[in-house]
Amino acid sequence: MELNKNTFVAILAGGIGSRFWPASREDRPKQFLDITNCGKSLLQLTFDRFKNICPENQIYIVTNEQYVPLVQEQLPQVHTDQIIGEPGRNNTAPCVAYTAFKIHAQNEQANLIVAPSDHLIMQEFAFIKTIDEALSFSASNDALVTLGIQPVRPDTGYGYIQKMQSPVEGNVYKVLRFAEKPPLNTAKEYVESGDYLWNAGIFIWRTKILLSAFKNYAPEIYSILHAGAALYNTSAEDAFIKEEYPKTPSISVDYAIMEKADNVFTLPGDWGWSDLGTWASLYAESPKNSQGNVNADENCLLYNTTGCLIRIPENKKLVVKDLNDFMIIDEGDILLIHPLNKEQEIKSIAEDVKNL
Repeated sequence: MELNKNTFVAILAGGIGSRFWPASREDRPKQFLDITNCGKSLLQLTFDRFKNICPENQIYIVTNEQYVPLVQEQLPQVHTDQIIGEPGRNNTAPCVAYTAFKIHAQNEQANLIVAPSDHLIMQEFAFIKTIDEALSFSASNDALVTLGIQPVRPDTGYGYIQKMQSPVEGNVYKVLRFAEKPPLNTAKEYVESGDYLWNAGIFIWRTKILLSAFKNYAPEIYSILHAGAALYNTSAEDAFIKEEYPKTPSISVDYAIMEKADNVFTLPGDWGWSDLGTWASLYAESPKNSQGNVNADENCLLYNTTGCLIRIPENKKLVVKDLNDFMIIDEGDILLIHPLNKEQEIKSIAEDVKNL
C-alpha cells in the first residue's frame, strides 16, 4: 500500500490507566506495559499498527511531559520532534487542538488520525481497511469522522453513537447524536435497534476542518493556541506551550467539538476491538486454557481454580487452590487478589493503599 504524504497520526499516550492498578502506576501507566503478554507494550503495538498507514516520521506521540523519556525508551525510532509533551493534564480537547495546529503548520493538506495508545485491535487488516475509507471520505469532505464499533452485547461501560439508518457514501453514516454510558435496559434498546455503535474514540479529520470546528465550538482553546501559530515547529514553540497551554480549559474533544458539530460522520467497524479499560476486559479478550485461566504458565500450579487472570513475575511460582473468577496480580511490591467482577472497586483500593 502506498503511504500518503498528507496522512498523519497522533497517538494519545498521556493517561494514567488507574483501573489497571497495581500494574499501571502514575510513573509507568498501562500504555507502556506489556499488558497482553506478547513482548510489546500497548504503545508499541499501536505504533506498529499505524506504520501500515503513513510514514513513520508522520506518526506523533502525544503524552504528558513526564512520560517523554518513556516514549523515547520504547520508541527509539521516533524523532524527538514527533513527541508532543503536554505541560499539564487538560483532557483531550487541548492536546488534540495543539497537535492539529502543529501538524497544520507543516502541511495544510494534512489528514489526521487521532487514536488512543492503549486499545486492542485483533483484526488489523479489517481495521486498516476502515481507516483507509475514513481517510478518503475526510480528504474530500468537510467532515469530522469518528469510528464506531458494531456492538456485540449491551455494554454499560461504553458511550454510544446513534447513526442514520442509511449510509451517505460507502460505509459512511451521518451521526445523529452521541449518548453517554447507558444503564443496562437502555443499552439493550440501543443494541436491538441496530442504530447505535460503541464510541471507539478514534477520529479522522483534516486539520483545516478540525481547527475550524475548534474556532466555532471551543473558541477559548482555539484563541489560546492560535496565538502561537507562527511559533509551531520552531525553537520558540516549547516556551509558548509551557506558558499558554495550562490556561486551556480541561475538556474532552467529544464534549468540546463532536457533540456540538453538525458535520460528524461515522464508519462502523468490527475488528476485534477492546478499549482494555479494565482487568476484566483484558481477561475477556485473552486466550484461555481449558480451565478458563489466562497466563497460567509452567510456573503456576492450580488446583480446582478456574476463570482467573494471572500476572506474576517470571521468577515466581504460584500455587492456588479452590479459586474462581479472580485476578491475581503480583507486581513485586504489591500483590492484588481480587474478584474480577468487582473491578470497579480497584480505583478506590489504589487510593487506600497510598495511605498504608
